[in-house]
Parts: sequence; C-alpha cells; structure tokens
Amino acid sequence: MKQETQIYLAPFQGITGTIYRETYARHFSGVDKMLTPFFTGIIKEGNLSGRKAFELEKTALKHIEIVPQILSKDADEITSFGKLCGQKGFSEINWNLGCPYARVANKKRGSGMLPFPEMVEEILEKVMPELPLKFSIKCRLGYISADEILRLIPVFNHFQIAELAIHARIGKQLYKGTTDLGTLEKALPQIEVPLVYNGDIFSKTDFTHFQKRFPSIHLLMIGRGLLVDPFLPSVIKGEAPASKHKQIAHRFITDLYLAYRKHMNDRLQAISVMKELWGFMAFSFSEPHQAFNRLKKSKSFDEYEDAVAAIFEQHEWLGSEGGLYGKLSEP
Repeated sequence: MKQETQIYLAPFQGITGTIYRETYARHFSGVDKMLTPFFTGIIKEGNLSGRKAFELEKTALKHIEIVPQILSKDADEITSFGKLCGQKGFSEINWNLGCPYARVANKKRGSGMLPFPEMVEEILEKVMPELPLKFSIKCRLGYISADEILRLIPVFNHFQIAELAIHARIGKQLYKGTTDLGTLEKALPQIEVPLVYNGDIFSKTDFTHFQKRFPSIHLLMIGRGLLVDPFLPSVIKGEAPASKHKQIAHRFITDLYLAYRKHMNDRLQAISVMKELWGFMAFSFSEPHQAFNRLKKSKSFDEYEDAVAAIFEQHEWLGSEGGLYGKLSEP
C-alpha cells in the first residue's frame, strides 16, 4: 500500500507567525504540520511574555499540529523551552540547526553548528533525557561542506530523534544555487530516523520528479514554494479546485492584511509584513515584477489596497505551475 505524502509548513522568520498560520489554515488544505519561526533568547526560568507568548497560544489549528522551534546552543535553554512547551500542551519541539545567515552561523548556532558534531552530541546528551515531549531537528547538509551531514547522522540515529528535516543545501549557499540531491542520496541509507525533505519544491512537477528519485521519502517540508503559491500542498495532494484559486487567494490575502492591521493597532508595520509575503506570492501572477512593483512602493493603507486590487484585476493567477519563481527570482 502506497504511503501518503505528509506536508509540513517550513518556518520562515518574519512571515509564518501565528497570524499567518491561523489565516492560512482557514483558507487552505493539504498541510499536516506547521513549524513556528524560531524562538531564541528564552528566559531560562521558562517565562514568556508579549510576542513570544502570543506565538505559543495554540498547539493546533484545524487539526494541524503546531511545532515550536528553538534556535540555541545552550542545552539548559533548550530543555527549559521544551518543558514550557510541554506544559502548554505541545507534543513536539524542533531544534533549528539550519539557519544559514552569517550573523547566526558565526556564533555556532543554526547551520553554523553543523561542522561540530561533538558539540551537537554534547547538547543532545543533556537535553534528550530531560524533555517531556518529542524532539525533532531541522538542518542542512552542512555549513561549509555537504559531507558534514555524514558525521552527524550517527549522532541523530543514536538519540533516535523524532524526525530529521534536511534542507539539501549547505549554509554557505543561503538559498542560492541548486539543491544537492546527490549527497542526500548518499546519506539516505544511513538515516535511521524519519526523514523530512526540504528544498526547492516549487510545483507539483518538482514534487513528481523528486518522488521518482526518492520514492521512500513521504514527508515534505515546504517553505518558499508555499509562500509563492499557498495552494501548493493541496495541488500536490490533488485536493485543490483550480478554477477558484484566484478568488480564494484574494480572500486570503485580504483577511491576512486585516488581521495584521488589527493585531498591530493600525500601524503601518502591517504593510511591511504584507510586502514580505508579496515578495514571494507575486510570482503566482503573470508579470510578477510588474505586479509587485507598485505594491512595493505603497506607503499608506490606501496605496497598498489599490495596488492589491490592481494585481487581482490586471494579472492572471498562474500559481506554482507557472514556474515563475524559479525562473525569475534568481539574480
């Protein structure tokens, strides 16, 4: 019997917070799990307030499990965060070993820890016996070299982490260049924990090609592809009524905008957050650079709303199968 594909929403700092996740879950199907953007600087006593507390209010949305993620190299901090999440009713936390940005990696956090398997092992030795919930890891193939993953896999296997999500690039690449499926193929036979694949699934065609090469992988984590086309998970699963995509996308983007305005007490910061998302979603429309250009210049709510109306009136919805993100977003 063929195993069904499960799709996770990858965390994206600044975009996929609580408001995005709640609004997304109301409008779209196909996602089985959502990771939060990473938490960092957690107070060791486990006290959270303000924005951090807001991000941990809900453990699930419409039966979609929410998994809090932490970025840290401090075992006590990770343990405290895990215990806090367990008290709030979460069943899993995720450790970010994938963030590629130099300001993080240079401090041996995120993907910057991948060249140091002994450091990862030391942290897991302290954390795993203390956690009251499942512990998964999101990482890259390495930071400097893709072969770094080969030294880490025995560590992950030893501790039997709940899941291992691998973005098939190295940290130094950021999001440039192509994914390294050759190294993933070499690593796959050694991995003894459930593997989640992440990286450059921008369309159902991409998914089909990946599935043919890796028929044993049934867990996918999608980030940029979902931000471009929020229907992508349901398209992959064959659930989406294509004739209504543009109307549903319009309702989604309107509801999301209004939710940000309400949450931010009508501060113009709501437009800035929406522009971050539109930097991806514009590629679901014909002539995406033209579509995004006017919106990018908007400085008031009226200007933003007029720009969005023009996009939906003047541009065709192509969705992920238009393939424009991969073709036009690279420099």
